Parts: sequence; structure tokens; C-alpha cells
Amino acid sequence: MINRELIRIKAVQLTYAYFQNGNHNIDNAEKELVFSLSKSYHLYNYLLQLIVEVTKMARKHLEVAAARAEREGQPAPSTKFIDNKFAFQLEINKMLQEFYDGQKHIWEDNIEYVKKLYLLIEASDVYKDYMNDSEGSYEADREVWRKIYRQFIQDNDDLAAVLEEISLYWNDDKDVVDTFVLKTIKRFDEKSNANFELLPEYRDEEDREFARKLFRASILNTEQYQRYMTEASINWDFSRLAYMDVIIMQLAITEMLNFPNIPVNVTINEYVDLAKLYSTPRSGGYINGMLDTIARHLIESGKMMKVMPEKKNQ
Repeated sequence: MINRELIRIKAVQLTYAYFQNGNHNIDNAEKELVFSLSKSYHLYNYLLQLIVEVTKMARKHLEVAAARAEREGQPAPSTKFIDNKFAFQLEINKMLQEFYDGQKHIWEDNIEYVKKLYLLIEASDVYKDYMNDSEGSYEADREVWRKIYRQFIQDNDDLAAVLEEISLYWNDDKDVVDTFVLKTIKRFDEKSNANFELLPEYRDEEDREFARKLFRASILNTEQYQRYMTEASINWDFSRLAYMDVIIMQLAITEMLNFPNIPVNVTINEYVDLAKLYSTPRSGGYINGMLDTIARHLIESGKMMKVMPEKKNQ
């Protein structure tokens, strides 16, 4: 689940912090990077568990409604939402159960938020349309949760505040993690049982090593890589760069030089996107031009054995 986009984000954040906090212990900084990435995986599991907790809250509300209906001689309320097959699959999923049992039960500590979220869902057209669909199918059960997630969990200021209170590590993680939760929902099918595998923490050992190598090589080669920036910045006002821009370009150069299988244009595009998120409004365009110039300089000087696309005629 921890992909290279998330690794780059964490590497930029932790490299910036490394040089800002004055405690230059690279081993401790690397441990912090690994821990920060593991917290992203925790968030993935917690967001899946939130679906289970909302379903449990729905059961409590249904019990109250059923008791009231019985007292008043009214028809019993529908159990369709709490019988949702996809939500049940998540509830019995062994990987999710093992994770949640081994961690702090954050949703039990935030039960009022879970209740508020459920009531918001219950009042929505998505919920009403689902409950009014008399046919029903596994696909409909899964699809309603995909819609609920996108509408009420993916972009929710109240949830963001709750998560920020729980862990500062999650401030910038959720947008990326949301995509993996939605991908996980889509991966389930009617035959998925308790042993269905959720996304692993890392796709493979190569991605795990990518994180460590990117971070460590960037720090250990700081002077050299910043010298490359200076050499290539004859026509650029390098001295006026925001410090975050310097860090972002330093990580980009690290990736260019240490990962031969990643194309230069992919690296440049990834770090330009990070500049747009974390630096000044002008940083994206500036860094795009700088990294293109730096990459061509590294190739021409024999320091990097990669190819660059030909410059288009202006």
C-alpha cells in the first residue's frame, strides 16, 4: 500500500526536518522515516475499520428503532444496511481484525464522531436510494460503500480534525491513503472470505529499500548534489530559492542518480507535483525548469547514464 508517491512525500518532509531541527543523527532520522510510513499503513487499516464501526453503530440504532416499532405496533425497520455483505466481509476479515486487535481502538474512543457520521449517511440520498432498491445484490452492497466513502469519508473536515488529534503523521497522508481504501473496496467480490488479503504494507522489498536508500543517499550526498544545482543554475537565480525547493530538488537529484530504472521525466514530474503542494505558488514551474537543466547537465558531464527527451522547438 505504501507506494512511491507516499515515500517521496515522507522523504521530502523528513529530509527538510533533518536539516531544520539541528539533530543530525541519520540513523534516528531513518527510523523516523520508517515509522512515519508505517503510520500511513495504520491509517489505511483504520479507515477500513471505520466502515465496520459505522455498521455497528447502525445496528445499535436499528435495535432502538425495532424496539420502538414493536411497542407501537409498527412494522419492523429494514435490516438491509446492517446486512450489507461487503461490510460483513470487512468485519470478519482476519487481516483487519488482527491489526485492530493489536492497536489502540481509536473509533471506540471517538464514538460520538462515528455516530455523527452514521446519522449523516442515514440522512443522505445515497443511503435512501440503497434502502429503496428492492432487488439488491452483492455489487450494490459494495457500491453503496464506495459511494459513501467518496462522499462522506474521503473529503470530510470533521474526520480530518479527528485524525489530526490522533496522529500528526496523518496530516498529509489521507489523500493518498483514500485512493488505496477505494482500490481495496473495488478488489472485494462476492466470494471474498475472512482470509481475503488486504493490501500489504509494501508492494515488495524493493519499495521498502527505495524509501531507505532515497532518504539516506540524499542526506549523505547533500553537498555534492547541491553543488550540481549550483553548476546548472548559471541562468537561474538559485540564491532566491525557498529552502523547501532546495530539498525537493535534492531528493529529485538523488532519485535520478541512484535509481537507474526510473525515467528522468517521471522523477521530474513527481517532484514538481510535490513542489506545488509544499512550496511557493511559483515553485512548480521554477523547479520543472531547474530539474530539466540539472538532468541535462548531469548527462552531458557523464555523471548520469540516462536519456532525456529532445527539447521541443520554441
